[in-house]
Amino acid sequence: MAPPSARRTGSIANAAAKKAPSTPSEPGERPPGADVIANGGNTAVSRPRRPKPEKKERRPRNGYARPPRRRGSPLLVAGIALLAVATASGGAYAALTAEKPERAEAGPAAAEPPDNLRGDPVNVAQSGQVAPLERVVPPDVLAVGGASISTAKIKRIAKLSRVKDVMAVAGGAVQLQGRLVNAFAVDPSDFRAWTPPGTAKKTELWEALAGDQFVVSPAASEQLQLAKGTQYPVVGRTMPSLTMGGSGALGVPGIDMLVSRKSGTDMGLIPNVAVLVNAPGADPAKVARAVTKVLGPGTDVVNLHESKYQNQAGGGGGATGYMDLYKQAAGTCPGLSWTVLAAIGQVESSHGRNVGPSSAGALGPMQFMPATWKAYGVDGDRDGKADIMNPYDAIPGAANYLCANGAGKGGKQLYNAIWHYNHAHWYVQKVLNLAKAYAARYE
Repeated sequence: MAPPSARRTGSIANAAAKKAPSTPSEPGERPPGADVIANGGNTAVSRPRRPKPEKKERRPRNGYARPPRRRGSPLLVAGIALLAVATASGGAYAALTAEKPERAEAGPAAAEPPDNLRGDPVNVAQSGQVAPLERVVPPDVLAVGGASISTAKIKRIAKLSRVKDVMAVAGGAVQLQGRLVNAFAVDPSDFRAWTPPGTAKKTELWEALAGDQFVVSPAASEQLQLAKGTQYPVVGRTMPSLTMGGSGALGVPGIDMLVSRKSGTDMGLIPNVAVLVNAPGADPAKVARAVTKVLGPGTDVVNLHESKYQNQAGGGGGATGYMDLYKQAAGTCPGLSWTVLAAIGQVESSHGRNVGPSSAGALGPMQFMPATWKAYGVDGDRDGKADIMNPYDAIPGAANYLCANGAGKGGKQLYNAIWHYNHAHWYVQKVLNLAKAYAARYE
């Protein structure tokens, strides 16, 4: 895959045409652009055709956004450098652009869309169906291969200690509005849980993706001057005309576009070229090293908790995983250790792995009873809703409940607060023991 900031000198098809060697004319064949005229019965000679007058530029019709005029100016999207290694090593980008797009014609107009792609925004009567959002899975580690990552290696990653979830996706660099953009091809029902909560909740966004539209990051939407509901040619190995379904923070640095699996297959995106790993409660640096050991050379593995990647992910800043959430939430209750929240999160749902409902009706990563949630729930991500299923809300809600019962005072008050969370002394002892284990491991 290539960073969207890659300098452009024309379309992919145009670049391929420039590299192609010219074919010598056969004997007696007219050279291109020449007319044969009579010469008194002698051998014909050629006279160059008159150059055609330059056409006046046509204004684009309403509803179609013409590619930006400024050639070579980079698309400054945060996180663009993350996947550059894949292109430099002959990975996703090289494999994707090795063949000339089937529908793209070489020549000065190759970057221009066919006339039938212009027009008013497309009205979509019915988008695809997606499964409801039941949990949020913050990615901790990202691995990008120079080619497809084998199923056997993906299974080995899933079996690593403390790894709870793994998501393998197809990807590559495509051309949109004349610029190269890193894209993932995903199943919207599965992938939405891996995006920032604000994006994950936008059901209309995922329905659009399920309907074979494309979704982009806000930065790409702005800088490429994209309009929701408008069709654009997307150039890969083919050049389908896809409708922009909307934008939202994607949460993965270097990735600014999502397409459906069908569209990704049609355009030749590389299967399983990237793997997202969720390992709640684990040291992400250690997880990254373990993943690197499994995948070996030729693959880049990134700890997404490093500050430079958190700033680039487009998730609005803040926590990017359960450990961050536990630490931030504990800060709202002076005296409460994050290790207590982590211990409760492990006991209740294995850090979001099992979100209920329980036999008693408890829900979410911190297993609140709905009535208790109404009293103590918190809108942690400030999206206007306190969502019992969202860890960005549920974990601060747990801190709020514990604090209200005296957890910040420590000692007997902490014991009593945990007992209020679950009326069982064995439960309190288990939480306290796990909290000590977390402290010994991470502090």
